Amino acid sequence: MPIPLVNSIASWFLKKRISQIEHFLKNPNEVQLELLVNLLSTAKKTEIGKQYDFTTITDYKTFTERIPVTTYEDIQPMIERSRKGESNIFWPKPIKWFAKSSGTTNAKSKFIPVSDDSLEYCHYAASKDLLCMYLNNNPGAQLFNGKSLRLGGSKELYEQNGTYYGDLSAILIDNLPLWAEFSSTPSSKVSLMGDWEVKIDAIIKESLRENVTSLAGVPSWMLVLMNEVLEQTQKANLFEVWPNLEAYFHGGVSFAPYEEQYRNLLPSDTFKYYEIYNASEGFFAIQDRNNSDELLLMLDYGIFYEFIPMDTFHTPDQKVIPLSDVEVGQNYAVVITTNGGLWRYMIGDTIRFTSVDPYRVKVTGRTKHHINVFGEELIIENAEDALRRVCVATKSKIVEYTAGPIFMHNGEKGAHEWIIEFKKAPENIDEFAFLLDEALQNINSDYEAKRFNNMTLNSLKLNVARPGLFYDWLKKKDKLGGQHKIPRLSNQRLYLDELLQMNT
Repeated sequence: MPIPLVNSIASWFLKKRISQIEHFLKNPNEVQLELLVNLLSTAKKTEIGKQYDFTTITDYKTFTERIPVTTYEDIQPMIERSRKGESNIFWPKPIKWFAKSSGTTNAKSKFIPVSDDSLEYCHYAASKDLLCMYLNNNPGAQLFNGKSLRLGGSKELYEQNGTYYGDLSAILIDNLPLWAEFSSTPSSKVSLMGDWEVKIDAIIKESLRENVTSLAGVPSWMLVLMNEVLEQTQKANLFEVWPNLEAYFHGGVSFAPYEEQYRNLLPSDTFKYYEIYNASEGFFAIQDRNNSDELLLMLDYGIFYEFIPMDTFHTPDQKVIPLSDVEVGQNYAVVITTNGGLWRYMIGDTIRFTSVDPYRVKVTGRTKHHINVFGEELIIENAEDALRRVCVATKSKIVEYTAGPIFMHNGEKGAHEWIIEFKKAPENIDEFAFLLDEALQNINSDYEAKRFNNMTLNSLKLNVARPGLFYDWLKKKDKLGGQHKIPRLSNQRLYLDELLQMNT
């Protein structure tokens, strides 16, 4: 298809979509309530629709009174039935795809249902909207004069009982519409390769022949690819490889730890960075302005939003509120009802609203302690389970511990760094560290993927704390007793560095 024709089609779609976006900007709460009514009507004859009698739910108040807020553990049995081929459980249309993501307390991995509706009206709609907003803000953009180098998941799709599961990015690539396939590199065949080392070479081999005008992917994985491109080509920066590069579209993990390295590899004041907020459950918000760290909440993707103020989260006073009741500056846990069949589902993310006219947000973290600097989504349950297993194996006992990231720097890989105070130390600390790293991989599939052949993460670093270190640290902060606890996992190094400095 000739480039001018592509640009003409893109321009037509851009104008049409901008008017739709303007509609939900002017009428956000009306759009959300109408969406909720449509979801309930669509699913009224499903198993869950009959269980809660969707046909008689006519307002938001009844919706909240009748349907409980759920977690993955609550609905896992229904998801497993759906994965085995049962239909009409939580969505009327057959669900063929399940996005595999990091595990919960009860399982190594979660399998999030992805319906045809959510693929079309959420996932792919968000990809088009991201381009739409970028082009609207940058009229001289030449994206369609070349191709987007996309970097998807490192795992292929697997079939089981007539349904398919794998990384969300693999599902999206496998179902790409023609317009996206035409404008992307590498080919779907290469993108879906399972062996990362073979795949990265194949990506580079294909993409070096192309006029790459944009990059798209998770920051940690993309950084590995970019460094390998420069290693193979012996170029100083990415513009020497692809002179027409103009934008990087990213999401999945915080970009902040990588920003300096990206600017070193892409030394230009005019190069644009655009962020999208997405998860296996759906795409939620998009950066709609140049040089902004705020994301516009998208209200017409088939997702109805609710929020739990974090100051009431998991307390007897916990409350759930609709979008119309949120306030700027407050931290909220996100609850979603979707066209993928999730009903009042807590995704585990926390966000803060920076604006309510329009609704713009920043992602602030997770409802639980975690490390997700590299897309590994290591949660507290993973850490506790791994430590328990290793302590049994090494006949050791732990008093306290904390862990944080070692950020990528100057081409060096990232890693996790731990500091552990032992009540009974293992005979061999190096063996303990090895077994802990191995246990974390066995428990958490995302950590396992990032550790594969040390491509993104090196093995963890373990420091042994002196006796009383954590007590002294809490005492120094006047946090002895009461509800004060050691922060187990963190995306930053603040606690870790303070403890290491005191560990003498």
